[in-house]
Order: sequence, then structure tokens, then C-alpha cells
Amino acid sequence: MTASPVLTRPTDATLAPRRLRSSSGALGRSQGRSGWLFLAPFGLFYVAFLLGPTIWMLVTSFFNTSTVRTGLGSFAGFANYAEMLGRPDFWSSLWHTLQFTLYTTPPLVILAFFFAVLTNRMNKGQWFFRLAFFLPFILPSATISLIWVFIFTPATGLWASLQSLLGMTPGSGMLSSPNTAMIGVAIATVWWTLGFNFVLYLAGLQEIPRELYEAAAVDGASSWQQIKSITLPLLGRTTTLVILLQIIASLKIFDQVYLMTNGGPGISTQVSLQLITGVGFTDNRLGAASAASVLLFIVIVAIAVIRQLVERAAAKREIGA
Repeated sequence: MTASPVLTRPTDATLAPRRLRSSSGALGRSQGRSGWLFLAPFGLFYVAFLLGPTIWMLVTSFFNTSTVRTGLGSFAGFANYAEMLGRPDFWSSLWHTLQFTLYTTPPLVILAFFFAVLTNRMNKGQWFFRLAFFLPFILPSATISLIWVFIFTPATGLWASLQSLLGMTPGSGMLSSPNTAMIGVAIATVWWTLGFNFVLYLAGLQEIPRELYEAAAVDGASSWQQIKSITLPLLGRTTTLVILLQIIASLKIFDQVYLMTNGGPGISTQVSLQLITGVGFTDNRLGAASAASVLLFIVIVAIAVIRQLVERAAAKREIGA
């Protein structure tokens, strides 16, 4: 005769883990739904104003789409791309864009780092320099352009007055010569956007412990040695971010050139976005403008990827050394 099994009643101790798992699962699902609800407004704007137009640009680049006709128009294949690659003004505008990037990126990185280091070493009055450097950045591009057009006005502008003060003969104006017009736009841009990189560097500097500098000073390290051995290595990621953001921003230049020179004299300062705007909204050829936009997008992505690969290769060499 076999004994009947003994049935035990679940106690609170045995049920507690199950209740905990069920409650944690319900809490996780609730938090997940809340997270999606918070992300929904951004997601809608992202799809409506960034992802959607990007897909539409890629599609229309293969059609003869126009602003004066409805629909996509006739299928063009790669004809729009071939036309853009065969136009001399497309290549000249691309070169002007790269030229502007070369003029602005080094000073905007180096000067921002230099002024951030000086400001970070001050015990009092940091708020004033933060305000002074960042204030121009919040001004609209139209205001900045008017200020610097006035500065570069021939004979009567501040630039001409400075040349006269230094004993130089004022010329026709910085923006009036094909050789110096892009330099003038670059100077205005450096003055305008320096504050953004300055704030990024200053935030990175304030994350570095003061004890490191104090210990280095006790060991007899000079200010330059402290910057070289402590500041630069610990700001490596910040510098990478600043350079990458600055390159992308410079490659998308449009406002300053359009307002200060309108691409002139001639087409000596015409940049890629200005050419795209002219083809799309002056010639009413959205398909060709979309093809030029895609080509510019490829250039921006390629430069960003190359920059990242170079940075990773340098980091690996440092680790191996």
C-alpha cells in the first residue's frame, strides 16, 4: 500500500518571488509604454521633417521632378547625377565648400580650446567670459551678416579704418575681391560660432579633477606640461566631437555666403547648398537639385567616416606604444 502524496499549501514565502517577478514585469511594461509616449513627439517630428524629406529627396533624384508640375515627373534614372557630375559649377561649388571648411575648422577648434583653458584657470569672472563668447552664437545669421558687411565696407568700414590706422592703403574691400571674399566670410563665421565650441571645451575642462593639476604642479610641471600631459589626453573625446561637429557644420554652409556675398564676386564663393537652391527653386528642377543634395550628403558622410577612422587608428597606435 502506497502512501498518498502530501499536498502542501503555498505559503507567502513561496509566492513572494512570483509576485515580485509579475510586479516587476508589469512595472517594466508600464515604464516601456511611458518611454515610447515621451519619445512619440520627437519621433513624429523626426519622421515628418527629417527622415521623410530625406527619402523623398532620394526618390526624386531619379526623376525629372519640377516645382511647376505635380507628381514625380518622368523617370530619369542616373541622368541627374551624370549632369551634376559633369557641371563645372558643381565642382567649383564643392571646392568652395571644402575651402570654407579648411578656413574655419582649425581656428574654431584651436581658438575655442585656447580661450576655454584660459577661462577655466580663472577663479572669478568666468560667467562674464562665458557670456561674452557665447552671446554672438545666439544671434541670427542675418544680424551677423549685416554686422560684418558693414565692417568690410570699402573706404568707410571698420576694416578699412584699421588698414588706414596701420598705414596700409584700403583696397576695394574684403568681400569685393574673389581672392579674399571667402576669407571674409570665414572670419565672420569664426567670430559667430566660436562660442559653441568654447562651451563644449569648458564643460570638458571642468570635468577634469583639480587634484591632477595640483599634483603635477607639486612635481614641478609647468603650465604647458600640464596641458600637454593632462588636459589634451583627457579632452580627447571632446576634441573628436568638436572637430566632427565643426566639419559637418562647415560643409553645410549657406546663410553667411548667401547674405554676405550671394556667391560672388561672380561664383567665387558659391557653395554647394547655394547651387542646390538655385537649381531647385530658380531653375525649378527639384530632381536635379535632389541629385546634387545626395552627392553632397555622400561627401559629408565620407569625410565624417574618414575622420573617425583616422581617429581610431591614432588611438590604436597610442595604445600599442
